[in-house]
This record gives sequence, C-alpha cells and structure tokens, in this order.
Amino acid sequence: MRSLPNLFLIGPMGAGKSTIGRLLAAELQREFLDSDHQIEARCGANIPWIFDVEGEQGFRDRETAMIDELSRRDDVVMATGGGAVGREINRQLLRERGTVIYLATTVEQQVRRTSRDRNRPLLQNANPEQVLRDLFAIRDPLYRATADIVVRTDRRGPRSVVNEILRRVSRLTEPLKSRSSVSQSP
Repeated sequence: MRSLPNLFLIGPMGAGKSTIGRLLAAELQREFLDSDHQIEARCGANIPWIFDVEGEQGFRDRETAMIDELSRRDDVVMATGGGAVGREINRQLLRERGTVIYLATTVEQQVRRTSRDRNRPLLQNANPEQVLRDLFAIRDPLYRATADIVVRTDRRGPRSVVNEILRRVSRLTEPLKSRSSVSQSP
C-alpha cells in the first residue's frame, strides 16, 4: 500500500481523528501528525492559551501555516483540528496534497466524547451542546465539500473505522494504478 497518497483526516471535535489517525498510520507504517499537537509543540503552549492570548484569528493563522507545512511531507497521515475547514486555503491545501477523509459523527456522540475535555476553548461555555450544533451546521457542508471519502464513526470501534478507510482509499487508488501500468506498457 506504499503507493497511497497522504491521508488527511477532517471532522468535528470528538470524531476520533487522533485515535483513528494513529491506528491508520501504524497500519500503513507512516508518520502520524496531528496539526493541533504540532502547533502546541511549536508554540510551547496549549491551544486554550493560544486562543486567550492571540484570539481565534491568531490560532487560525498558526493552523494554516502548520497545515501548509505538514501537508508538504510525504507518506503521512494527518489529523486536523475541527475548525481547519473554515478557511478556503486549508481546504485547498488538503485537497491538492492528499486524500481527504471526513470522519463524520453526530452531535450527541461529540457531546459524550468531549464532555470532560478542558482543552477545547470553543466548548468552555454554559451550553457546549448548542455550540457543537451551531458548529455542525456551519462546518458539515465544508467537510463534505472537501472530503474524498466520508466515514461514519458513531458506535464503531476505531479498528473498524480504520479497516473501512483502508478499503475505500484502495478503491480510489486502484484506477490510478491501472492507468499508470497501462501508460508504462510498450
């Protein structure tokens, strides 16, 4: 499966991008990158602190620069932050440099998976479920427009999701392999 393109995971917070991304990268023997973790490592500060000091705009500028940098690497699986699709430049970079996989989940599942996580600045308010619903209404169409593949993660184990991704990505790349072998024929 070495001929697979870079794989970029998009989707809302709590969809399982990091967990599934790590398993997928291990299966493919590739480097796993999480754009949010890379931003934190580079800044020496966590995302809530960056939001507090620089605001969402400052964080989004860092996110775009990180996506641009990481998506240039070869043979990677990268998980992006949930809001990365908010900027057209991010969507364009992801589409141009790899296969984009939308890990889709319900708001109810997001609430269950994020309820105790204090590292999500957008959810630090009185009604995080409403915030998730509002974000879903805005971002779901962007995820769908950006993705080459949409995979549901609700009530599924990470291994099952990884297996589905591998099957579907190989189906996407099969026609490419066939065309390249035909063009290489004498």
